[in-house]
Amino acid sequence: MVEADVRLIAEKAKEMRRQIIRMIGAAQSGHPGGSLSAADIVATLYFHEMRVDPAQPHWPERDRFVLCKGHAAPVLYAALAEKGFFPKEELLTLRRINSRLQGHPDMKKLPGVEMSTGSLGQGLSVSVGMALAARLDQAAWRVYALLGDGEIQEGQVWEAAMAAAHYKLDNLCAILDYNGLQIDGPCCEVMNSEPVAEKWRAFGWHVLEIDGHDITAIIEALAQARQTKGQPTIIIARTIKGKGVSFMENQVGWHGTAPKPEQVEAALAELA
Repeated sequence: MVEADVRLIAEKAKEMRRQIIRMIGAAQSGHPGGSLSAADIVATLYFHEMRVDPAQPHWPERDRFVLCKGHAAPVLYAALAEKGFFPKEELLTLRRINSRLQGHPDMKKLPGVEMSTGSLGQGLSVSVGMALAARLDQAAWRVYALLGDGEIQEGQVWEAAMAAAHYKLDNLCAILDYNGLQIDGPCCEVMNSEPVAEKWRAFGWHVLEIDGHDITAIIEALAQARQTKGQPTIIIARTIKGKGVSFMENQVGWHGTAPKPEQVEAALAELA
């Protein structure tokens, strides 16, 4: 890893944040807060960690990414467009009738989407199935699953976590976008999940805790996950909801509220 790599990923993350604001602003519908909080994580995955080929979306040896918190689809769409899976101009069709960019990802319509997600709690189960499939095929590809912190209040997440550890799925890496806020308020008030790290350790996972906006830390954690054998890894990434746009940061109201035209301009000015 060189400093140039970190700078490249940081610029990709900033461009993804710009596109998130543009597309949600154009749609006047969507989820900016959790999309912005995950931008550094997703940028690092797509522009450093994962083996994917936009020219061959179904390349058998590709790594798989599952956006468990499907409502944060704009961050995935921004990454896929930036990577070259489809034209950037299409981002402005978000949530329009007949658009491939639906409110939640659709694996049957948009290249690069590995799983149709949005029903919270199901993504990690799918990821476990993918990781098991790779093992059965003796394939080298890895599975990366991005979870929301409100999402881990779902019981199915913990069933999947137990299964992943039982089957020693060291080709599975989950990442928790831990921004502390969900649609109804602070996660600790809605349904406190703490102590989060201890829970995952108790379920048999290798646990790493990082600053989810420190790209160097993300790169190093992903490398550790690759090197860990005999158990799945979860990276608990502490993030800021609405990261990059000052008036959205740590504001629960921006979970699912679209910015007005003047707010789009203000946000893009900050992200210039």
